[in-house]
Amino acid sequence: MVESLRKMWKITDLRKKLIYTFLMLLLYRLVGVIPAPGVDAARVLGSTAQDLPLLQLVNMMTGGNFSQMTIMAMGITPYINASIIMQLLTIAIPALERMQQDEEGGGREKIARITRYVTVGLAAVQAIGLVAGLGYIKAGWLNYVLVGVSMAGGSALAMWIGERITDKGIGNGISLLIFAGIISNLFNGFISLFSAGSANGTTSGWIAAVAILVTMIVMTVVVTFVDLGERRIPLQIAKQVKGRRVYGGQSTHMTLKVVSVGVLPLIFAYSFLAFPGTLIQLIGGTQSGAYIWWMTYMNTGSVWYMLISALLIMAFTFFYSSISFDAKRQADQLVMQGAVIPGQRGKNIRQYLQNTVNRLNLFAALFLAIIAAVPTLLTSGLSAQVPFAASSILIAVSVSLETIRTIQGEMSVRGIDMDLEKGGFM
Repeated sequence: MVESLRKMWKITDLRKKLIYTFLMLLLYRLVGVIPAPGVDAARVLGSTAQDLPLLQLVNMMTGGNFSQMTIMAMGITPYINASIIMQLLTIAIPALERMQQDEEGGGREKIARITRYVTVGLAAVQAIGLVAGLGYIKAGWLNYVLVGVSMAGGSALAMWIGERITDKGIGNGISLLIFAGIISNLFNGFISLFSAGSANGTTSGWIAAVAILVTMIVMTVVVTFVDLGERRIPLQIAKQVKGRRVYGGQSTHMTLKVVSVGVLPLIFAYSFLAFPGTLIQLIGGTQSGAYIWWMTYMNTGSVWYMLISALLIMAFTFFYSSISFDAKRQADQLVMQGAVIPGQRGKNIRQYLQNTVNRLNLFAALFLAIIAAVPTLLTSGLSAQVPFAASSILIAVSVSLETIRTIQGEMSVRGIDMDLEKGGFM
């Protein structure tokens, strides 16, 4: 990436895009220090509510803005939730599915507009619900309105910044905002980790810090290798005569990513497991029998927690793949294009694609489950707070690779060839 950025800097229009992206990310981080009106600052500073399981995920995605209760406390998470909701609704509601497929009539733009409205509404509801549940809102209905409006406005601004980066900058703006928050959390987490090791005055603290750092580097390398992995299905395009010209007749391939589901199964599983503990702690407190039972048998280091989280990750992997990849539609498109898979004919193409995707999903589910367990095992083994989760590494790696591909695309358009070496899962 450093080499790509260096070459980009020499080209005037790409340099402008790079500077624009940096300034917009800087704006996002600067706005994130403005405190939200209507919030009791003293109670926020004296509270450890951000340690709640569900809120740790929100805090990671917002780069620590949620723990500080700024106007960017919700960050871009409402937009992600709204996008997932709209994606599911387009499958469940035929009218929305037709709208999404109507490219000539601006169907995708309409879906994007609806997603923006849902984002703002969801941000207001989430902000009032979470902040009020934590007891951070000052007395009076006006303060509830201020919290909802200011934090929803912050999410709308984050969404606008992300879209501007996508249009005028480098890379996917929404992904880069999440990436910026995760990197900020990682930096602060390792600073705290090494500071604690230095303050203890013992070698065990330093050993734990170094072991966590090495583990993060190894996880990054492994995740990068798997993220670049792909399954290439050979295709043979039949010859078609149109007028005096002959089309087709060449061999090509269909590419399927080894881990096509990304980080969503992890986020779904974490949220599913974090919700009961958060609800019990908010309603019954830390002295209730339900909370004591939950922390005894379902704490993040317990065997039951890791087992159930692994099963949930596997289930969500197959579920999300089933709604994002339609083997029948892919097979029909291949037939319409006159493409065949060697050795497969007719309905066998659909079954072949489905079997291939199922095998890839099995590998992806097992891989994600193992990666998710590493930080938990590290925390239990070293008795130290690990400043990253598997989802953090996966998001950071995928956004970095996506940005590199975007840079390569910009360079190739201008005749500068830069190859990204890919891993092969044939």
